[in-house]
Amino acid sequence: MRIVIAEDSVLLLDGLTRLLTAEGHEVTGHVTADSMVTALGRADAVLPDLLVTDVRMPPSHTDEGLRAAVHLRSLHPDLPVLVLSQYVEQSYASELFARGARGLGYVLKDRVADVDEFLDAVARVSAGGTVVDPEVVTQIIARHPGSDLDVLTRREREVLALMAEGRSNAAIADRLVVGLPAVEKHVTNLFMKLGLPPAADDHRRVLAVLRWLDQNGTR
Repeated sequence: MRIVIAEDSVLLLDGLTRLLTAEGHEVTGHVTADSMVTALGRADAVLPDLLVTDVRMPPSHTDEGLRAAVHLRSLHPDLPVLVLSQYVEQSYASELFARGARGLGYVLKDRVADVDEFLDAVARVSAGGTVVDPEVVTQIIARHPGSDLDVLTRREREVLALMAEGRSNAAIADRLVVGLPAVEKHVTNLFMKLGLPPAADDHRRVLAVLRWLDQNGTR
């Protein structure tokens, strides 16, 4: 698999490159968002199988990497993108997923330390799946007591967090070690409580969760 990494930390870029190369991938690195856009922004550009980019990059170290990813997705809607963030910044996640969730991921850099989790995210996003770091949901819930999320039970919140990772009902059942009918019941209940129509498509489910969080003042 061909992977492009945009990361201004030379140490992290080198570490990611070594890790992914050891897994048999071909990796190209960029230390600025501009060089990444220059390389991939042309209509005739040879696109990678996955773009991995930091949110904060030079020159301002705010959101250049994210904006570059959003721009490239507007040019190449099928380009799989995995965004890395140092902190939970849910407004960035909402912007990234605003035009669709297929082949998109938003994970915290701490996740890179768990090699298996990171490689799983790489594989799922490159295959067209969706990954949202569970901490994005968990911390938002913790930061906003008294919100409508309080109507959810503890188990429903766990299911919500796993849904935000893009996991199917069957995968959620495996993770929570419960039966599939129980998960289906929790999903139906939490959608009803949050005023969201149930949907079979995992990507629409992730987008619905993010939009609901955004619409309820969680930026």
